[in-house]
Amino acid sequence: GGARAEGAEGLFVVLGAGLAAASHPLLYVKLLVQVGHEPLPPTVGRNVLGRKVLYLPGFFTYARHIVEVDGKRGLFRGLTPRLISSTLSTITRGSVKKAFPLEDMEHVSNKDDVKTSLRKVVKETSHEMMMQCMSRVVSHPLHVISMRCMVQFVGREVKYSGVFSAIGRIFKEEGILGFFVGLVPHILGDVIFLWCCNLLAHFINTYAVDDNFSQASVIRSYTKFVMGIAVSMLTYPFLLVGDLMAVNNCGLRAGLPPYAPAFTSWIHCWRYLSAQGQLFRGSSLLFRRAPMPAACFPID
Repeated sequence: GGARAEGAEGLFVVLGAGLAAASHPLLYVKLLVQVGHEPLPPTVGRNVLGRKVLYLPGFFTYARHIVEVDGKRGLFRGLTPRLISSTLSTITRGSVKKAFPLEDMEHVSNKDDVKTSLRKVVKETSHEMMMQCMSRVVSHPLHVISMRCMVQFVGREVKYSGVFSAIGRIFKEEGILGFFVGLVPHILGDVIFLWCCNLLAHFINTYAVDDNFSQASVIRSYTKFVMGIAVSMLTYPFLLVGDLMAVNNCGLRAGLPPYAPAFTSWIHCWRYLSAQGQLFRGSSLLFRRAPMPAACFPID
């Protein structure tokens, strides 16, 4: 089965790369919104209640703007380091899984001892957490490079062009630690996400979903998915802060005032965003309400 495993791993890498490439424009627009780059004016729309509200341009309008400035290829700025990053992440997960296999534990239903099933969840989550943290650490340096390539759109810089020159430049200007800027909030977000998601799903499945239900197993498989969506909203600020730290004060316009002050730490960044009510900036790319004082509108 050695060859088959290798083949499967290769397939995962290719699939991962394809997915990363296809979703790249979305991540690119998201990052520009995260750093606060709003090149287009808001438009007046109506909300559910029929009141007038200001909407910032959604993903498609923003993407069209990027194409107008940089051409279609411009939507894939920073893709190469991102592909390397996602590949490293996939390979690391595979290697860690091989090096530290999780021994198979029998399926536990809620009729079984609740302690055993909780122990199972804790064991599986710890294992998942270890894989996630290792792959995050290994892929982060290229994640940083990819983000810096992308935010160059804001100031039209060409400071980071190739992957190798970017590695040399970060090493020279910031040393080894420059490659791990913003890693701590990312890892914290990952860890909180995993534990909340798995424990919540476990408790809902154990106490709320009855085994006498005909569709119990189907409902259980959905629980984790739904929890994932809910918890990812909760941990979004960690991702935002991690991304902002990675581009902050690195000599690009998007990481300097007026976009952001030079942050002393990720906690400083968090507090700054929190004070501005911006901890969820970029979390939604379809309906983006412009932050607006109520007095700007004539009430009709």
